[in-house]
Amino acid sequence: MEVHLTPDVEKQLHDLSAQSGRATDDLLQDALAGYLAELTRTREMLDRRYDELKSGERRAISSNEVEAHFRDKSASARRWR
Repeated sequence: MEVHLTPDVEKQLHDLSAQSGRATDDLLQDALAGYLAELTRTREMLDRRYDELKSGERRAISSNEVEAHFRDKSASARRWR
């Protein structure tokens, strides 16, 4: 497989390789494996949440409820200081 990187990303990769002493291929392999694992976990979580919403096990919350929650949380944090 061939991967094309922007010059900036390629420079960062080579810099990290020089600093760490690890081959660029090894760094790319590890980074991609970690990214794919995280992407898989995220996809599984989203699928579960969708199924829970669809089945009625969870309820969707409105944007107003989200906004109120964070407004209250922010006000509480300001009072705590």
